[in-house]
Amino acid sequence: MLYDVRTYTCIPGTLKKHLALYGAHGFDVQRRHLGEPLVYLQTETGNVNSYTHIWAFENAADREGRRTALQRDPDWAGYLEKSAQAAYLVSQENRLMVPTPFFKP
Repeated sequence: MLYDVRTYTCIPGTLKKHLALYGAHGFDVQRRHLGEPLVYLQTETGNVNSYTHIWAFENAADREGRRTALQRDPDWAGYLEKSAQAAYLVSQENRLMVPTPFFKP
């Protein structure tokens, strides 16, 4: 199992606007290609301008195939354009992670 852990940070005061934009134009498109996320979380304490989501894949090839299909989807390109125009995001951190030997998902 391969986990794609992504944390995004927004300009202070824009997180709700960004999540609304994503909820309206990006989430369903992304789920169409990647499946359901393992989790989608908004920060409660700490950097409250950030959120994290985790997607699970069988392996790197599975992730690559699904993400390639997502990038080719015109609906996803439309969302990315809207997101870029809104300019709410400050940073993005991606980590690909695997379970420890003793954890069996």
